Amino acid sequence: MILITGGTGFIGKVLTRHLTDLGFQIKLLIRPSQKSPDLPKGVPLEVAVSSLSDEKGLRAALKNVDFIFHLASAEALGRQAELTEVDVEGTRAIIQAAAHSKLKRFFYISHLGADRASAYPLLKAKAIAESHIKNSGIPYTIFRTAVAFGENDHFTNGLAYLLKISPFFVMLPEKGKSLLQPIWVEDLVTVMSWSLDLPWTINSTIEIGGPEYLSFKQICDIITEKLNIKRQYIDVPPVFLNIFTELIEILVPNFPTSVFWLDYLAADRITALDNLPRTFDLLPARLSQRLGYLEDRNFKRNWWRLIFSRKRK
Repeated sequence: MILITGGTGFIGKVLTRHLTDLGFQIKLLIRPSQKSPDLPKGVPLEVAVSSLSDEKGLRAALKNVDFIFHLASAEALGRQAELTEVDVEGTRAIIQAAAHSKLKRFFYISHLGADRASAYPLLKAKAIAESHIKNSGIPYTIFRTAVAFGENDHFTNGLAYLLKISPFFVMLPEKGKSLLQPIWVEDLVTVMSWSLDLPWTINSTIEIGGPEYLSFKQICDIITEKLNIKRQYIDVPPVFLNIFTELIEILVPNFPTSVFWLDYLAADRITALDNLPRTFDLLPARLSQRLGYLEDRNFKRNWWRLIFSRKRK
């Protein structure tokens, strides 16, 4: 049986479908909440309810579990995220609980650029979580991934949302020169699921990226072309954009971007282009090939309606 944390998220839902199609029994770890969880639809699965800080709950959830895919993270919450509580301490807690089980391997989603010495909180938190995993004595596989995209993602949908509602111009940090290597979510989870049967991935850190290096500006151009709109770009200092983004997050809860976006854009987030073809014999899809889901989206244009509708949620 496979336990997935973060299974109601964008990557988690796709991974659940892939693993179910391969015949695995799936159990999702769901945190306690008064709201009904947005579970993957159309797939058989078990559900265990426990917070990452509940030692007894975690041990109970790990009963009969052979593998863990740990995807849970607080980064989507932006400035309100408790990275230490969720990404660092939560990872350590589930690793400690797993030490008392018969776990065969622990899989973890991290980011390209994760570094304990990083000045950026998210990348630092991911690196600390990685160290807990490596020092646990449990066989592990860590996936350091580029930004993932696909239907219902935060990246391309959030960016398309901003480009659509922007009044003809868009602010870009450092002229949008930072390089990204977007990976299609279906390719990402294919690599994750294949790793279950590949002995060389045990106790390995694997860097995953798409088939092309794209500047942030190029990505904006690809999305505006897909949306059939035109926008002008304005270069702004990262510090100013960081302050602006924090103010927007205060005014508009659940806004589709966050301060962590800017951290991610502060440097190139890339790995070798031949990683997946060479190590997995997989040729990943290009960004422009898989954005059809944006064409039919009804993105709101009215800025004030956006603010008020988001604040009511």
